[in-house]
Amino acid sequence: MRRWDEEYGAVRAPDFPTGLTWFNVRRPVTLADLRGRLVILDFWTYC
Repeated sequence: MRRWDEEYGAVRAPDFPTGLTWFNVRRPVTLADLRGRLVILDFWTYC
């Protein structure tokens, strides 16, 4: 990752849009809440 940053610069993800439905949390999640944590993304479709 360090080499990537040196060559291309840091790429920051945009924050989640407002109005999303979240499960098992009391308030909407932000990227700041996830900083420093392992995050698993599950992309699922009916295709």
